[in-house]
Amino acid sequence: MKNNKIKIAALLLSIICFKSAFAQDDLLSGLEDKNPKQYINNAFKSSRVINGHSMEFIGKGVLDTRILHRFGLINSGINNFYGLDQANMRLGFDYGLTDNLTIGIGRSNVGKEYDGFIKYRVVHQSVGGKHHSPVSVVLVTGMTLNSTPWADPTRTNYFSSRLAYYNQVIVGRKFTEAFSWQISPTHVHLNIVPTQFDVNDVFAVGTGARLKISKRTAFVVDYHYILKKLSKNLFFESEGDNNNGPLQIDNYVNPLSIGFDIETGGHVFQLHFSNSTGMNEKAFITNTSNKWGKGEIRFGFNLSRVFTVSKKKELHTTKN
Repeated sequence: MKNNKIKIAALLLSIICFKSAFAQDDLLSGLEDKNPKQYINNAFKSSRVINGHSMEFIGKGVLDTRILHRFGLINSGINNFYGLDQANMRLGFDYGLTDNLTIGIGRSNVGKEYDGFIKYRVVHQSVGGKHHSPVSVVLVTGMTLNSTPWADPTRTNYFSSRLAYYNQVIVGRKFTEAFSWQISPTHVHLNIVPTQFDVNDVFAVGTGARLKISKRTAFVVDYHYILKKLSKNLFFESEGDNNNGPLQIDNYVNPLSIGFDIETGGHVFQLHFSNSTGMNEKAFITNTSNKWGKGEIRFGFNLSRVFTVSKKKELHTTKN
């Protein structure tokens, strides 16, 4: 009899706990309905920090026309009007296929390079709801095409020799309305290199930050640290020889750019200073040789103008 009473009591307790669990789920469900997921946007005011991609997207049905200018070295003196007599540029067109998928093409006069990329947001920073994320995660893959004439047209030249590729993962967070930060591991592969002392694969870690100063102005910084030791170790493994002498990657300089974003209606106008000349990932990661410490700095500006080509799906946003 005593055992039966214990079993009945245990059964009643199980039923009560079971009903309580359902009641709690209903309560949480009700709270989620009252506090739906909100996506965090406007971490950066442009889809680029300065040189590198930002975790921001332009949105579905939006065309972003980008004009990037980079002048000559400031320390070239008055005879070169402190670099303003020279100008390098990139003209680009980015289009939002969806709110999380952007494609883009561009053309730079540096190396007469064409470039294209695909940018996809895997995770979107959000608050509220059942499955929110504290960060955004973005994947970028791109390709460049060098269109300069062949140095030796008499030999057999291959189209693939003109190509280079890059792959990147961006992890970033908008911490407050005023501050956003991201990190972006990057791999660049060159199909062909000038000499036997150049590496085909270069690895770097980029970082970008934005600090809002006023309603329409923000300070931005864009920096890429080249992982020379990793790149050289992989090169030696593939070559099978550790006595190839000094490699050209030892002369690579980490590209650093600082500037200010200025919003003017549908434009984002950016003034900046940089030690890099190139304006795509392959160019500024593998071709930067100027040093800030020597005053080898270039003044430049980026202009972004967006056009809504088709209606885009509205997102729930928050200012946090």
